[in-house]
Amino acid sequence: MTGTAGSRAWRIVVAVSAVVAVIGSFIGSGAAGGTPIQDAAGGALSASSTAIAPDGPAFGIWSVIYLGLIVYAVRQLFRTADDARHARLAVPATLSLLLNAAWILSVQFGFLSASEPIIVALLVVLVWTFAILRRTRPSGVVEAVVTDGTFGLYLGWVCVATAANTAAVLTAAGFRGFGLGQDVWGVLVAAVAGLVGVLVAVWGRGRLTPTAALGWGLAWVAVGRLDGPLVSVPTAVTAVVAVVVVVLVTLVVRTRAGWSARRPAVATA
Repeated sequence: MTGTAGSRAWRIVVAVSAVVAVIGSFIGSGAAGGTPIQDAAGGALSASSTAIAPDGPAFGIWSVIYLGLIVYAVRQLFRTADDARHARLAVPATLSLLLNAAWILSVQFGFLSASEPIIVALLVVLVWTFAILRRTRPSGVVEAVVTDGTFGLYLGWVCVATAANTAAVLTAAGFRGFGLGQDVWGVLVAAVAGLVGVLVAVWGRGRLTPTAALGWGLAWVAVGRLDGPLVSVPTAVTAVVAVVVVVLVTLVVRTRAGWSARRPAVATA
């Protein structure tokens, strides 16, 4: 690929990558006649596969994320070549879209073990993307909703998805949790997910969409553990507590950030 990340060629690459990701999601949903993602790989990613697996309706968030990614991909096609913010986003955005499709295909073709490094790489790329968004300002409300909002949801959800995917891969590989039992591991992983949510809230200065997506995922983990074939009340309680804590921390950090922005500068000697 020649040219800088601000070139028209890179804008086209981002748009094409979005199309690839949407096609991958279409295949992963089973709409093309294939196996729905939750039933692929022997059901390793189903709602009852592990104690940290979200219940089925949780995956509806992908529709919102994909819609946002499509709108983002179209909008960035028409940005100016000197738009430094979008130029910096071009590479990680492209990687995130391609890794998304790669993850779906790895699961669809039964390569569950390969899905783990792919989703970890996706998480790393989304953290990179979030760091860029954190250091730069959106040009307006639409930009904030479409770009910051979409990638915030994307990051928050993939935090939960990575935990669920890791648990599924380990379980499929025969890992039995050192004899600690599903309740203990469910509590530990839900607590770690909550801690990650707190760290993202603090680092992101109280951005709402990562918290919304992570909270959505953990809430559906709780629902799945209170009803269905894999009940774990301790995991459900921990997931709910994690959601409450992450939301409260996000609101506190956001409020303090707002106060700091309105506080007049103090002259120093």
